[in-house]
Amino acid sequence: MKVLVTGSAGHLGEALVRTLQQRPVEVIGLDIRPSAFTTHIGSITDRSFVRTCMEGVTTVFHAATLHKPHVATHTAQQFVDTNITGTLNLLQEAVAAGVQRFVFTSTTSVFGDALVPPAGAPAAWITEEVQPQPKNIYGVTKKAAEDLCQLFYRNFGLPCIVLRTSRFFPEKDDDKHMRESFQDENLKANEFLFRRVELSDAVNAHLLAAEKAASIGWGVYIISATTPFRPADLHDLRYNAPAVVLRAVPEYAGIYSRRGWKIHPCIDRVYVNDKARKELGWEPVYDFAYVVARIKAGERLFSELAELTGSKGYHEERFTEGPYPVG
Repeated sequence: MKVLVTGSAGHLGEALVRTLQQRPVEVIGLDIRPSAFTTHIGSITDRSFVRTCMEGVTTVFHAATLHKPHVATHTAQQFVDTNITGTLNLLQEAVAAGVQRFVFTSTTSVFGDALVPPAGAPAAWITEEVQPQPKNIYGVTKKAAEDLCQLFYRNFGLPCIVLRTSRFFPEKDDDKHMRESFQDENLKANEFLFRRVELSDAVNAHLLAAEKAASIGWGVYIISATTPFRPADLHDLRYNAPAVVLRAVPEYAGIYSRRGWKIHPCIDRVYVNDKARKELGWEPVYDFAYVVARIKAGERLFSELAELTGSKGYHEERFTEGPYPVG
């Protein structure tokens, strides 16, 4: 079997290649940047280059993208070129090459304004049934790429699975207020309650999606850590999140206290992974209780795979306000 991973110099792409290299498959790593995990250097916007990379491929993991932190440094046209045209090139050449399955890494950012409930409302319970309302060019282009995947399933029978991943990056938050309000590890640990997935779990979701693609045909799945919350918690989460967390995972309190950590006072959305666990058979290891147990045991917050992959960053330049020019 021959597998193509786009974005192989990036965070998820490298983690996928690292994992696939332990299996009896041939792995093609495609990226615009050279890396130890990239075999073909070039752009997905170049269809002839994509065609060369696709020869003999049976499975595509499409992780290459422009991200939210690029919104202030790249034009809308560059987002369209990479996230939409690049995906179209891959889908067209996948069909031409007889690819058997296509897994597209999307993002919970496609939900956009649907993630923020109006004043006075409970926190939002985010499932695949929520209608996306993209609020920037990143979300718009990722949703358009999802639609292209569905089109190629309907028109050409190419099994396509879309994974709307929540946060898994190790870089500091792109929101200045959050960076100033929380220690970095404290913030990331909190996010396992409602909006983060560990890199190793994200990789496993992609591998399962590829295994299930032929039988599912077309599907969209939220990939985020299993939340301890339930819909009945949503009102209190919006106004007194620490009390809800204390009810759900009481052992966190002493561990957080010793570290000088704190819970978000307000949680405004919760990503729900029920569909992925049911239909993909995905069983993420990392959730908030597991992370708290690791902290108590003196272990690192993240997996060995995440530690090996490390931080990739998004920009070559540095910015006076922090790691990103937005937020």
